[in-house]
Amino acid sequence: MPDRVIVYSTPLCAPCERLKDYLRTKGIDFTVKDLMMDEEAAELMESRNIRTSPALQVGEEILAGADLKPETIDALLKQ
Repeated sequence: MPDRVIVYSTPLCAPCERLKDYLRTKGIDFTVKDLMMDEEAAELMESRNIRTSPALQVGEEILAGADLKPETIDALLKQ
């Protein structure tokens, strides 16, 4: 089980809600960071050249955009 899972999301973001629901069905505990409210989180995404939400961080690894597929997420989570 990964030690730190963070979902970076924005309000009214359907893909963000789908990602959170997916993690819940897998029994994964995660923290949510709102990119509109959390300046530090927004700066981290900017520094990684990520301009879409959601993004998923597991440990030091961050997935976003087309990389957020169930098989990629599961591999990152070691499910």
